[in-house]
Amino acid sequence: MARDGQERRTERSRPGGSAVALSEAYDTALLDLDGVVYFAGGAAIPYAVEALGAARERGMRLAYVTNNALRTPDTVAGHLTELGVPAEPGDVVTSAQAVARLVAEDVPAGSRVLVVGGEGLRVALRERGLVPVESADDGPVAVVQGYGGPDMAWGRFAEAAYAIGRGVPWYASNTDLTIPGARGIAPGNGAAVEVVRIATGGRVEPKVAGKPQPPMHRETVLRTGARRPLVVGDRLDTDIEGAFHGGVDSLLVLTGVTDGATLLAAVPEHRPTYVAADLRGLLVGQPEVVAEADGGFRCGGWRASARGEELVLEGAADSEAVDGLRALCGAAWTWAGSGACGLDAGKALARLGL
Repeated sequence: MARDGQERRTERSRPGGSAVALSEAYDTALLDLDGVVYFAGGAAIPYAVEALGAARERGMRLAYVTNNALRTPDTVAGHLTELGVPAEPGDVVTSAQAVARLVAEDVPAGSRVLVVGGEGLRVALRERGLVPVESADDGPVAVVQGYGGPDMAWGRFAEAAYAIGRGVPWYASNTDLTIPGARGIAPGNGAAVEVVRIATGGRVEPKVAGKPQPPMHRETVLRTGARRPLVVGDRLDTDIEGAFHGGVDSLLVLTGVTDGATLLAAVPEHRPTYVAADLRGLLVGQPEVVAEADGGFRCGGWRASARGEELVLEGAADSEAVDGLRALCGAAWTWAGSGACGLDAGKALARLGL
């Protein structure tokens, strides 16, 4: 079951366990999209559609939380529905919505806001009673920057720099440096933020709303009414860190950018509560990672321990690979907590095929 906030922040020496399915232990799944529900090209990840349907049937609310400020909730919900995951616009929470709330809390209703981004940002600002404008000469009282797609004109960055140089407050939907696409990894909004920062001499920092910052978690909870939320993601530095700062539990799925080696090397704020191969992990309990007296860690049919400068994995080859990874996390995170240098996990991960 979910643990209190203090435990979440301190007990990071190994992944947690749950005696019941996560879809029963938590009332709402706060799901990232890219790498969790669908691939960068838009196709559904294997088992995602079926697993989400089963979780919904069991009474779990599904909310889709994205740092991508370009697409509107209507567009995202339409895409999910086409994939076989029925969704309404109200099920989608974007960093555009989170940053629009930040701005609305700081400026009067009806204020003009210079937009450097796409339609998702404009829609979110209008929802908060703000007026999007296109030029630094239009009298904006704030600058909001969000991902505007690969074709956003260079002049948009100039308009932001002009306004910020005149003292207009600066906000950013998120600062992800990259964004996955069908053809590979492309520059994200964080890269665009760096362009404006350089142009303004590095004297000003934007207020940032998106994951892993607290405003995004607040926006999600406000919109979903979640009381026992579970963050589900594939990125340690956005999804899992955002859950850590929000004081809630998290599930890392291995269908996106995080591989075994990255997980084993995770700093405390990047360590998920649970680890699963894919979204089917929502439908089952999570096995305990048991610390043994001699310093080893056991999970399922696997046992992991530190031996010299190496992580060693022992167990039956037909045991679940993710159980082996969970056991390795216990050994690696405990070793890191002792202040020692990292251990070589190459052979252990190769045995798991990770």
